[in-house]
Amino acid sequence: MMRGMFTALLRWLLRGLRNAATALLALLILFEEWGWEPLQRLVARIARLPLLRRVEAAIVRLPPRAALAVFLLPTLALLPVKLLALGLIAQGKRMLGVAVIVAAKLVGTAVVARLFTLTQPALLRMPWFAVIYQRWTNWKERLLRRVRASWAWRSGRAVKRLVRQRWARWQRG
Repeated sequence: MMRGMFTALLRWLLRGLRNAATALLALLILFEEWGWEPLQRLVARIARLPLLRRVEAAIVRLPPRAALAVFLLPTLALLPVKLLALGLIAQGKRMLGVAVIVAAKLVGTAVVARLFTLTQPALLRMPWFAVIYQRWTNWKERLLRRVRASWAWRSGRAVKRLVRQRWARWQRG
């Protein structure tokens, strides 16, 4: 009897943790979805500069393993920045620390999005990467379908539509 109650409680806790993790991942994915393309386009515009255009052309020509290293580089490069932000928070400079984390997230997303666009063909030539990428894409699409079917998402879209309509009407005068 006690074992059954313990098992039921454990299942309930694990289901709650899974739902919480799914919600956090959904928020992260929505941020990435919202920011990925616009930030990638911004970096692409900046990359029109002659030197950066040459760097991008070299990245596109990289073999798969080198492309993977270049793709992962921003993650490693931002680690000291995030540690600095945590240090600022620990020193009581919470707002500055959070600002550094947000800025690092935006810059990191922009750079990673652009690098992924440049390295994706090479990365997908690695069978293990192609399998993981396909599984990730399928899982992400299922999650996004669930989020977009939710009451909160549909309500948010309705409010957004209403705000845009009123803004357009106000601009017309």
